[in-house]
Amino acid sequence: MRENDLVVLLVDQPEADLHRGDVGTVIQVFESTTDHPAGFIIEFVDETGKVRAETDITDRTQIVKLRFKLDLEAA
Repeated sequence: MRENDLVVLLVDQPEADLHRGDVGTVIQVFESTTDHPAGFIIEFVDETGKVRAETDITDRTQIVKLRFKLDLEAA
């Protein structure tokens, strides 16, 4: 995953009021260090664009990259 990728949360994170299925944006990718494992900082916004939460994800199984394709013929 890279910065600005859209991701879907696969697990609830009640401490951040985030729920399975919430969509967020990768705002930072970081490598493993002696103090911290590799991971991502994900930003979640509400319908108005206001930031709801930023969370640190180090377990890749908790998120999946959102992929979609527009049908321009139907647009």
